[in-house]
Amino acid sequence: MSGGLEQIFSRNRVWSEDVRQRDPEYFSRLSQQQTPEYLWIGCSDSRVPANQIIDLPPGEVFVHRNIANMVVHTDLNCLSVLHYAVHVLRVQHVIVCGHYGCGGIAAAMDNQQHGLIDNWLRHIQDVIRLHRDELDALDSPTDRVDRLCELNVTEQVRNLCQSSVMRRAWEAGIQVAVHGVIYRLEDGLLQDLGVSRNGIEELDA
Repeated sequence: MSGGLEQIFSRNRVWSEDVRQRDPEYFSRLSQQQTPEYLWIGCSDSRVPANQIIDLPPGEVFVHRNIANMVVHTDLNCLSVLHYAVHVLRVQHVIVCGHYGCGGIAAAMDNQQHGLIDNWLRHIQDVIRLHRDELDALDSPTDRVDRLCELNVTEQVRNLCQSSVMRRAWEAGIQVAVHGVIYRLEDGLLQDLGVSRNGIEELDA
Protein backbone atom coordinates (compact mmCIF):
# COMPACT_ATOMS: atom_id res chain seq x y z
CA MET A 1 0.00 0.00 0.00
CA SER A 2 1.35 3.41 -0.93
CA GLY A 3 2.49 5.73 1.83
CA GLY A 4 -0.12 8.33 0.96
CA LEU A 5 -3.01 5.88 1.25
CA GLU A 6 -1.66 4.37 4.45
CA GLN A 7 -1.66 7.84 5.97
CA ILE A 8 -5.33 8.20 5.03
CA PHE A 9 -6.25 4.90 6.70
CA SER A 10 -4.17 5.74 9.75
CA ARG A 11 -5.83 9.12 10.18
CA ASN A 12 -9.23 7.50 9.66
CA ARG A 13 -8.61 5.00 12.48
CA VAL A 14 -7.50 7.76 14.84
CA TRP A 15 -10.53 9.87 13.95
CA SER A 16 -12.96 6.95 14.35
CA GLU A 17 -11.55 6.04 17.76
CA ASP A 18 -11.62 9.65 18.91
CA VAL A 19 -15.27 10.02 17.91
CA ARG A 20 -16.25 6.79 19.69
CA GLN A 21 -14.40 7.84 22.82
CA ARG A 22 -16.41 11.05 22.95
CA ASP A 23 -19.72 9.54 21.85
CA PRO A 24 -19.94 5.72 21.84
CA GLU A 25 -23.30 5.73 20.00
CA TYR A 26 -22.34 8.25 17.33
CA PHE A 27 -21.83 5.87 14.39
CA SER A 28 -24.80 3.73 15.38
CA ARG A 29 -27.09 6.76 15.29
CA LEU A 30 -25.58 8.08 12.08
CA SER A 31 -26.04 4.79 10.24
CA GLN A 32 -29.76 4.68 11.03
CA GLN A 33 -30.94 7.85 9.34
CA GLN A 34 -30.23 10.62 6.89
CA THR A 35 -32.52 13.62 7.29
CA PRO A 36 -30.59 16.66 6.09
CA GLU A 37 -32.29 20.03 5.96
CA TYR A 38 -29.86 21.40 3.38
CA LEU A 39 -28.54 20.53 -0.06
CA TRP A 40 -25.22 22.28 -0.69
CA ILE A 41 -24.05 22.76 -4.27
CA GLY A 42 -20.50 24.03 -3.98
CA CYS A 43 -17.11 24.20 -5.62
CA SER A 44 -14.74 21.23 -5.60
CA ASP A 45 -12.01 23.46 -4.14
CA SER A 46 -10.47 21.60 -1.18
CA ARG A 47 -10.56 24.78 0.91
CA VAL A 48 -14.36 25.02 0.84
CA PRO A 49 -15.75 22.02 2.80
CA ALA A 50 -19.49 22.40 3.30
CA ASN A 51 -19.97 20.81 6.75
CA GLN A 52 -17.07 22.68 8.32
CA ILE A 53 -18.04 26.06 6.91
CA ILE A 54 -21.53 25.92 8.38
CA ASP A 55 -20.48 23.85 11.40
CA LEU A 56 -22.96 21.02 10.92
CA PRO A 57 -22.17 17.34 11.58
CA PRO A 58 -22.40 14.51 9.03
CA GLY A 59 -26.01 13.67 8.22
CA GLU A 60 -27.14 17.31 8.29
CA VAL A 61 -26.02 18.44 4.81
CA PHE A 62 -26.44 16.66 1.48
CA VAL A 63 -23.56 17.78 -0.75
CA HIS A 64 -22.81 18.06 -4.45
CA ARG A 65 -19.57 19.68 -5.60
CA ASN A 66 -18.08 20.46 -8.98
CA ILE A 67 -15.67 22.97 -10.47
CA ALA A 68 -17.07 26.49 -9.95
CA ASN A 69 -20.35 25.30 -8.35
CA MET A 70 -22.23 24.98 -11.63
CA VAL A 71 -25.82 23.90 -12.25
CA VAL A 72 -25.93 22.79 -15.89
CA HIS A 73 -29.20 21.54 -17.38
CA THR A 74 -27.46 18.63 -19.12
CA ASP A 75 -25.49 17.53 -16.03
CA LEU A 76 -27.39 14.44 -14.96
CA ASN A 77 -25.10 13.99 -11.97
CA CYS A 78 -26.08 17.33 -10.46
CA LEU A 79 -29.74 16.98 -11.42
CA SER A 80 -29.93 13.48 -9.93
CA VAL A 81 -28.50 14.76 -6.65
CA LEU A 82 -30.99 17.64 -6.73
CA HIS A 83 -33.92 15.32 -7.43
CA TYR A 84 -33.00 12.93 -4.62
CA ALA A 85 -32.45 15.76 -2.15
CA VAL A 86 -35.68 17.59 -2.95
CA HIS A 87 -38.11 14.77 -3.78
CA VAL A 88 -36.83 11.98 -1.51
CA LEU A 89 -34.91 13.54 1.37
CA ARG A 90 -37.19 16.60 1.31
CA VAL A 91 -34.51 19.13 2.14
CA GLN A 92 -35.89 22.56 2.98
CA HIS A 93 -33.08 24.63 1.52
CA VAL A 94 -30.87 24.31 -1.56
CA ILE A 95 -27.73 26.45 -1.31
CA VAL A 96 -25.48 27.35 -4.22
CA CYS A 97 -22.17 28.42 -2.68
CA GLY A 98 -19.38 30.04 -4.65
CA HIS A 99 -16.14 31.44 -3.29
CA TYR A 100 -13.97 34.43 -4.05
CA GLY A 101 -10.74 33.69 -5.89
CA CYS A 102 -12.23 30.60 -7.56
CA GLY A 103 -9.68 28.98 -9.88
CA GLY A 104 -12.35 27.79 -12.30
CA ILE A 105 -13.72 31.31 -12.63
CA ALA A 106 -10.23 32.73 -13.19
CA ALA A 107 -9.46 30.07 -15.82
CA ALA A 108 -12.66 30.92 -17.69
CA MET A 109 -11.52 34.55 -17.90
CA ASP A 110 -7.92 34.10 -19.03
CA ASN A 111 -8.56 33.11 -22.68
CA GLN A 112 -6.07 30.23 -22.42
CA GLN A 113 -6.53 26.58 -23.38
CA HIS A 114 -6.63 24.24 -20.39
CA GLY A 115 -7.62 20.92 -21.95
CA LEU A 116 -10.75 18.90 -21.22
CA ILE A 117 -11.95 21.38 -18.61
CA ASP A 118 -12.44 23.99 -21.35
CA ASN A 119 -15.75 22.30 -22.18
CA TRP A 120 -16.94 22.88 -18.62
CA LEU A 121 -15.57 26.43 -18.47
CA ARG A 122 -17.64 27.25 -21.55
CA HIS A 123 -20.66 27.58 -19.25
CA ILE A 124 -18.86 30.20 -17.17
CA GLN A 125 -17.86 32.05 -20.32
CA ASP A 126 -21.55 32.31 -21.13
CA VAL A 127 -21.96 34.13 -17.81
CA ILE A 128 -19.10 36.45 -18.83
CA ARG A 129 -20.89 37.19 -22.10
CA LEU A 130 -24.10 38.09 -20.27
CA HIS A 131 -22.29 40.53 -17.97
CA ARG A 132 -19.46 41.72 -20.23
CA ASP A 133 -20.10 45.46 -19.78
CA GLU A 134 -20.15 45.29 -15.99
CA LEU A 135 -17.00 43.17 -15.83
CA ASP A 136 -15.10 45.31 -18.33
CA ALA A 137 -15.87 48.40 -16.25
CA LEU A 138 -13.76 47.02 -13.37
CA ASP A 139 -10.09 48.02 -13.49
CA SER A 140 -8.61 45.35 -11.25
CA PRO A 141 -8.28 41.76 -12.56
CA THR A 142 -8.91 40.54 -9.01
CA ASP A 143 -12.09 42.59 -8.79
CA ARG A 144 -13.26 41.17 -12.13
CA VAL A 145 -12.70 37.60 -10.97
CA ASP A 146 -14.44 38.18 -7.66
CA ARG A 147 -17.39 39.93 -9.29
CA LEU A 148 -17.72 37.05 -11.74
CA CYS A 149 -17.69 34.65 -8.78
CA GLU A 150 -20.77 36.50 -7.47
CA LEU A 151 -22.47 36.71 -10.86
CA ASN A 152 -21.84 33.01 -11.45
CA VAL A 153 -23.63 32.09 -8.23
CA THR A 154 -26.58 34.26 -9.26
CA GLU A 155 -26.76 32.60 -12.68
CA GLN A 156 -26.53 29.11 -11.15
CA VAL A 157 -29.39 29.93 -8.79
CA ARG A 158 -31.40 30.96 -11.85
CA ASN A 159 -30.47 27.73 -13.64
CA LEU A 160 -31.42 25.74 -10.56
CA CYS A 161 -34.80 27.40 -10.24
CA GLN A 162 -35.54 26.87 -13.94
CA SER A 163 -34.61 23.19 -13.83
CA SER A 164 -37.35 20.63 -14.37
CA VAL A 165 -36.59 19.18 -10.93
CA MET A 166 -37.31 22.41 -9.05
CA ARG A 167 -40.27 23.43 -11.21
CA ARG A 168 -41.96 20.06 -10.63
CA ALA A 169 -41.21 20.22 -6.91
CA TRP A 170 -42.78 23.65 -6.55
CA GLU A 171 -45.73 22.69 -8.76
CA ALA A 172 -46.29 19.71 -6.45
CA GLY A 173 -46.36 22.00 -3.42
CA ILE A 174 -43.02 20.91 -1.96
CA GLN A 175 -41.73 23.62 0.36
CA VAL A 176 -38.10 24.22 -0.57
CA ALA A 177 -36.14 27.45 -0.94
CA VAL A 178 -33.12 28.14 -3.15
CA HIS A 179 -30.32 30.46 -2.00
CA GLY A 180 -27.09 31.91 -3.37
CA VAL A 181 -24.16 32.60 -1.07
CA ILE A 182 -20.45 33.23 -1.44
CA TYR A 183 -17.53 32.34 0.80
CA ARG A 184 -14.40 34.35 1.48
CA LEU A 185 -11.31 32.24 2.11
CA GLU A 186 -9.52 35.06 3.90
CA ASP A 187 -11.93 35.24 6.83
CA GLY A 188 -14.08 32.09 6.55
CA LEU A 189 -17.33 34.05 6.31
CA LEU A 190 -20.35 33.50 4.07
CA GLN A 191 -22.24 36.33 2.41
CA ASP A 192 -25.86 36.17 1.27
CA LEU A 193 -26.12 37.41 -2.32
CA GLY A 194 -29.81 38.22 -1.95
CA VAL A 195 -31.08 35.97 -4.73
CA SER A 196 -33.20 33.51 -2.73
CA ARG A 197 -36.31 32.04 -4.34
CA ASN A 198 -39.15 30.24 -2.55
CA GLY A 199 -41.50 29.14 -5.29
CA ILE A 200 -42.39 29.00 -8.96
CA GLU A 201 -44.17 32.34 -8.78
CA GLU A 202 -40.81 34.01 -8.12
CA LEU A 203 -39.14 32.71 -11.28
CA ASP A 204 -38.03 35.19 -13.91
CA ALA A 205 -40.53 35.66 -16.69
